[in-house]
Amino acid sequence: MAFKHLFKAKLNWESISNESIVSKRYSKTHQIAIEGKPVLDVSAAKAFKGDPALYNPEDLLLSAVVSCHMMSYLYVCSQNGIDVISYEDNAEADLEVSHDGSGRFVAIQLYPKVVIQQKDKLEQALQLHKKAAELCFIANSCNFPILHFPSCEVIGL
Repeated sequence: MAFKHLFKAKLNWESISNESIVSKRYSKTHQIAIEGKPVLDVSAAKAFKGDPALYNPEDLLLSAVVSCHMMSYLYVCSQNGIDVISYEDNAEADLEVSHDGSGRFVAIQLYPKVVIQQKDKLEQALQLHKKAAELCFIANSCNFPILHFPSCEVIGL
């Protein structure tokens, strides 16, 4: 039996007076509110004339993928008795923009670097990234490849 969950986000944007008349361009800065959480200030990426100091949708998509993979990985490690000491990732996303202005992500690369406690579980810890990828809600919702280049070491080695 499948379980369904509903997530809600409220977007708020307002025009700066006469901005579209004067510049023929709208501000990209807006806010996303999720009940019970701090408001998130968002803009377009700098390449698309947004505020580079703010998060953009591309940042947020990559962040969602890398975060979801980590949580799925920690889950499968706990199921398999692997003590994870630390986890870091320097993920990258490739976005292609067409001449007509449309675009899409074509790939995301994850580079998880995991430190575990048990030497005898090193190979299993590396292999569990495949299971984590199969479970990841966000990755399962994407229509582009998410590639994994994991490394793992044992504390004290």
